[in-house]
Amino acid sequence: MSQPDGGSVGARPVAAELRWAAQRLAEAGVDSPRADAEWLLCDALGCDRGRLLLVDAVSDNARTRFHHAVAQRAERIPLQHITGTAAFGPVDLSVGPGVFTPRPETEFLADWAARALADTAGTQLVDLCSGSGALAIAVATLVPSVRVTAVEYSPRALHWLRRNVDAAAADVAARISVCCADVTDAEQMGELIGPAGVDVVVANPPYVPDGHTIAPEVAHDPPEAVFAGPDGMTVIDPMVPIVADLLRPGGYVGIEHDDTTSVSVLTALESTGQFVDVRAHADLAGRLRFATGRRADGRTPQARGKMAG
Repeated sequence: MSQPDGGSVGARPVAAELRWAAQRLAEAGVDSPRADAEWLLCDALGCDRGRLLLVDAVSDNARTRFHHAVAQRAERIPLQHITGTAAFGPVDLSVGPGVFTPRPETEFLADWAARALADTAGTQLVDLCSGSGALAIAVATLVPSVRVTAVEYSPRALHWLRRNVDAAAADVAARISVCCADVTDAEQMGELIGPAGVDVVVANPPYVPDGHTIAPEVAHDPPEAVFAGPDGMTVIDPMVPIVADLLRPGGYVGIEHDDTTSVSVLTALESTGQFVDVRAHADLAGRLRFATGRRADGRTPQARGKMAG
């Protein structure tokens, strides 16, 4: 079988290359060595992962690229930085130095937001601390009727955000507005959104308490996108009352947080006196991952809570 990269001289079996790479990555402490080895080999070969089983051997050229990539991953450089892309729900995003790499667990928040929009028949969503645009683009892809405002403050992250929106499907990109603003500045945010309000707000802000141990891969993310003071709340605390002002009555908010700060985030939402149905949500591993609430709207408790779970 011909190789995707066009070479065949000195070709070596795919299975042997994958065994070597998986062992090397396992020894380096990578959590998913076999899967990462497969992704790196696909990138070196220029083929989809689903077609890897159809490839018989790895040419010298592809093998050189593959071994270089494996060496980088063994140094705990994020897989997504090596391949240049991160899969997130229904979309693939460009990522690299200067922007937070989206995590699979954040897909739970994207799915929740899509359901919240359906529950409210909502058409307006704001994504705060948008970073690469993962939530903004994923929700706009999942909900064809929604218009999204993606808000980011970091110039480096804005570069990636705009790049990903521009690369999205035309009908998706047309419904996303990218804005530079500080999500803890009430005046800026009020001017940006206006008095009409929005149906849903999502946020994946910096939330790791200073000094907490992080994975070597996370150390490659911008510190300002990861850490948020001694309690992990220096962005969330001032952001929550602003979110309450951005939402229409009956609108929803979903905020990702550190698994050690769930109670603090729930308290922040409740202390505004403007949210009902404040709930904690866990990921598949049972870790408390994000909190949600609904802007008080005067409806009876029986009429609320459809989106509580």
